[in-house]
Amino acid sequence: MAHKIEWTEQTWNPSAGCTKISLGCKNCYAETMAIRLQAMGVEGYENGFTFNTVPSRLNDPFKRKKPTVYFVNSMSDIFHKDMPEEYLNKIFDVIKETPHHTYQILTKRADRMFQYLSQREIPKNIWLGVTVDNKKEGLPRIDKLRQLKASVLFLSVEPLLEDLGRINFENIDWVIVGGESGNRARSMEKSWVLNIKQQCEEKDIAFFFKQWGTLGADKVKRNKKQNGKILDGKIWQQYPEIIEQQYAIF
Repeated sequence: MAHKIEWTEQTWNPSAGCTKISLGCKNCYAETMAIRLQAMGVEGYENGFTFNTVPSRLNDPFKRKKPTVYFVNSMSDIFHKDMPEEYLNKIFDVIKETPHHTYQILTKRADRMFQYLSQREIPKNIWLGVTVDNKKEGLPRIDKLRQLKASVLFLSVEPLLEDLGRINFENIDWVIVGGESGNRARSMEKSWVLNIKQQCEEKDIAFFFKQWGTLGADKVKRNKKQNGKILDGKIWQQYPEIIEQQYAIF
């Protein structure tokens, strides 16, 4: 699927649709896109943003021989409560059987992620992450993530909705930070971003600043082409060492 996600190569959506469970979900980009795809008659979006599996896409990674970094379920959540465990097993079977690819799995359902993966050996080609949008709902997800053993553990701090204070970054390898996009985007303070960046530098963690969002650091609304990526006069797009060693694309 076409995308504009800077920190991955391809998206793979063996399921579609989701359910809002936190403040960060309020202006979900995937929901807006799902309505458009429904109008276009795209498979998987017959019922808009209602969660459903899309078996026709399950084996897509087998068709690509070139080693590729896949963001899994950019339009859904692999650990959604309505995801059948039998189908979830099939997704992980595909991942195991395509070791030449790297799979970035990001979820807000940290409890189900932990319940499922703590009972299994996590394939080496999986990067595992959680979304951290605020203190109340986001930070507890990190505690579940850090208990799992994956090649890379990462955080998607997007949209960043408040100052997160001091963060326990134990076992975390990569932190992505970004503001919210869309007509109803909430603003993000520069101090919130710098707080995270400073803590990443203290712990020698790769820091990736994705964007300011629709509202820049100066709180001025801009279109997509004008979304700023500059933080303190520089573009910060660091990656974990493992990807820099394996891929020349970034």
